[in-house]
Amino acid sequence: MENVLLAVEDDDLYSGYNDYNLAFDTEELNNDVGFQQAVRTSHGRRPPMTAKFPGTAVGSRPLVSSLGARGPLASSLASSLGRPVTGAVQDGSARPMTAIRAAGFTSTLTKGSTFDPLGQSRGPAPPLEAKNEDLPEEKIKVLEKRVNELIEESCMAHGIGSSQLALEKAKEAGRKERALVRQREQAGNVDHVNLDLTYSVLLNLANQYANNEMYLEALNSYQVLIKNKMFSNAGRLKVNMANIYMKQKNYPKAIKFYRMALDQISNAHKEVRIKIQQNIGLVFVLMGQYSDAITSYEHIMSECPNIKAGYNLLLCYFALGDQDRMKTAFQKLISVPLNIDDEDKYISHSDDSTSNMVIEAIKNDRLHQMERNLKTQAEKYIMTAAKLIAPAIESSFAVGFDWCVEMVKNSQYVELANDLEINKAITYLRQKDFNKAVETLKTFEKKDSRVKSAAATNLSGLYFLEKDFEQADRYADLAMSADRYNPAALTNKGNTVFVQHDYEKAAEFYKEALRNDSSCTEGLYNLGLTYKRLNRLKESLDCFHKLHAILRNCPQVMYQLASLYELVEEPPQAMDWLMQVLSVVPTDTKVLAKLGELHDREGDKSQAYHYYYESYRYFPSNIDVIEWLAAYHIETHFYEKAIPYFERAMLIQPTEVKWQLMVASCFRRSGNYQKSLETYKKIHSRFPENMDCLRFLLRLCSDMGLADAQEYAGKLKKLEKMKELREQRVKSGHEGSAKHRREGSAGSSDSGHSSSSHGERLSTRLRSLPGNHEPYETSSPKELDASYVDPLGPQVDRPKTGAKKRQEEDFEDEELGDDLLPE
Repeated sequence: MENVLLAVEDDDLYSGYNDYNLAFDTEELNNDVGFQQAVRTSHGRRPPMTAKFPGTAVGSRPLVSSLGARGPLASSLASSLGRPVTGAVQDGSARPMTAIRAAGFTSTLTKGSTFDPLGQSRGPAPPLEAKNEDLPEEKIKVLEKRVNELIEESCMAHGIGSSQLALEKAKEAGRKERALVRQREQAGNVDHVNLDLTYSVLLNLANQYANNEMYLEALNSYQVLIKNKMFSNAGRLKVNMANIYMKQKNYPKAIKFYRMALDQISNAHKEVRIKIQQNIGLVFVLMGQYSDAITSYEHIMSECPNIKAGYNLLLCYFALGDQDRMKTAFQKLISVPLNIDDEDKYISHSDDSTSNMVIEAIKNDRLHQMERNLKTQAEKYIMTAAKLIAPAIESSFAVGFDWCVEMVKNSQYVELANDLEINKAITYLRQKDFNKAVETLKTFEKKDSRVKSAAATNLSGLYFLEKDFEQADRYADLAMSADRYNPAALTNKGNTVFVQHDYEKAAEFYKEALRNDSSCTEGLYNLGLTYKRLNRLKESLDCFHKLHAILRNCPQVMYQLASLYELVEEPPQAMDWLMQVLSVVPTDTKVLAKLGELHDREGDKSQAYHYYYESYRYFPSNIDVIEWLAAYHIETHFYEKAIPYFERAMLIQPTEVKWQLMVASCFRRSGNYQKSLETYKKIHSRFPENMDCLRFLLRLCSDMGLADAQEYAGKLKKLEKMKELREQRVKSGHEGSAKHRREGSAGSSDSGHSSSSHGERLSTRLRSLPGNHEPYETSSPKELDASYVDPLGPQVDRPKTGAKKRQEEDFEDEELGDDLLPE
């Protein structure tokens, strides 16, 4: 009883936990004489186990309790036996104790064993066995992995736009997958066929067929998937088949498959069902069945309204001409919730640097960009819808637009009301009602800065087009004062300075507009023109090259580049750019004529003739082109072919005598003297004071022995005397400017119809032709009048015609790029 501890009732529930059993005190075992004596006397002489089979006892071994006892007997028993043995020896080994074997302990201590819980005494682990790739299971795994890789490669190829490569990969994946199925059948693993892999291969193949517009093959692949009952949810692929039928314009079948897909999709997938309904409505619109389309769109607007469905519903009502429903549809459209947070959340309202950094980080993230795009798209639909239905819902356009503005003011798109008013003004401009447009825009002068700047910008552009530069400058200043960073206002201000020939100041305004908005193409174009006027050709080239990178197919930009390369004396570059212009506008007659001129300068007459003739073919009224073609035929001695061009010039300028004289001269040079004489007589009857015509008539009649020669000689002498009298009268008159005397002399020489003393004032092209100073080759020089000059012979050069100058400056002097608000 000395070693028995009795439980004592105590109020402390946690008493006794700190009591220490001295039997577990192992620190003083080395100094315990009894324990050491027991170890020395009992080692190797333990009694044998009596149990022959595993059990939970060891025969009649006494269990010693040594609670609080430290006598010699208790110590030796406790030290020698340790703890109760739960298993017996079987075949020389003890049954492992399942609770502690994993930690490295054993129920008995064998001779020579050491404590090794981590198994370090057993040495390194044996090497892993190499896989036997010849086994069927390994071959199947490798092939299955390869199929998955091919599917991924096919999808990646489609992602980078290589549709043909994507299809080839998809076909190869199909072949590998069929080989995989055959191997499984040969290995007897038919039950372990990977249906998901088969489904992925077939679906990818069908999609790639559709992407390559191989619609028949795509439909066949989709049919294989749909008819296989092992593929769950394959019925949803009927949407893909319906899309293909819609591309093929097989609208009845498209609707059939859309509806079949709709039947197989549960109501839980609400978003998918709405999208299919939208496709059904779109197909009905393409078929012209607007009533059926309205049914689909009304269902969408009642279940899950969205901007596109509302806009399409309004278009259907517009197609049917239903005014009341158009108004209702517009109200539904502007009431569609966008589920977009307010922009104020991106504005910092505190001085906390951490929160400000977070706001800056999320201000331009993808989610915010998506929200902005959604809002921009919604505003575009609303603006377009208002402009569309405004003339249809009321008696006049203005009343209808005012109704739309009132509806928008009471919706979540309040800021669009002012933009609608500005669009109303632009619509007035399209209707040529400038007064109402100006009146509408002037109402914004007292609005907030953004709207005021937009309205003033439009007014400035409007007055600039009307060449009221003073008003244009005033409203440009007003727009800049309302919004200094408005690139359109800065561009308009630069335009008003440009027309005052202050090119340096204009360039500063254009550069400031570009600093505020690098995509302001009007400012960049006008800056290039300004540098061109300042003869800073290299900087002008840089501007137009940058603009060409933005506007790849703009013919004005390419023409300016050609003009600049011509100015820097690089004709091949200029011709290359003109060819690019022709690739965009192949019938531009000025560009064709310019190409002909450049080839003519380079000495390539055949190419020059080709381009001049093409220009004449598209526009047979260009005097310069007609003159060049006629001169080309005269130079090559094909006078008969030159006659139609001069006759065309006679139709364009019937009061110009030189074209008729050229026709008569061509008849004479081709040997048709009778026709030439008749032509000269007609010219004389119409222009009796033309001295050149009289000289030709006198010469021809004299050589042909006609009696009319004396009559024409008398008329010629009379005209010469009149010319001398007029010259004397001018000399004896009051002193005037040299310009006035020249004008008086020229006016008296021909009375408004005849040319100078040398006859027709031909262009440089015609006067440069080598000519004979005789009317025809058999004439005798002695019989010719000293004042006679052949119109086809060389004459003194004269300045280029106004038409020629206009051709050289066609795009250079075009209107500057003013900036009206887009619709």
